[in-house]
Amino acid sequence: MDSKKDAYVQKLKAKIDEWNADLDKLAAKADQAEGETKIKYQQQIEDLKNKREELEDRVTSLKDSSESAWEDLKEGVEKSWETWKDSFSKAK
Repeated sequence: MDSKKDAYVQKLKAKIDEWNADLDKLAAKADQAEGETKIKYQQQIEDLKNKREELEDRVTSLKDSSESAWEDLKEGVEKSWETWKDSFSKAK
């Protein structure tokens, strides 16, 4: 695997691990909430989980891509990453 691509994939995996921990904290907040607030938290958490899965799929595609294709895939991963960060910021 290309060292640039490998380093990039490792960086993304580490970031996903951080987000998983943040998502766990948000889930704990949701457990303490009540009524409408709890429902909103749960909906946001579900949305974030879906976005995280999409990002994980893109990272897998990136990891398995050919040398010539990985730069193109990287752009899609960057967009998914930004979407995740924006969504998580709003959820907090």
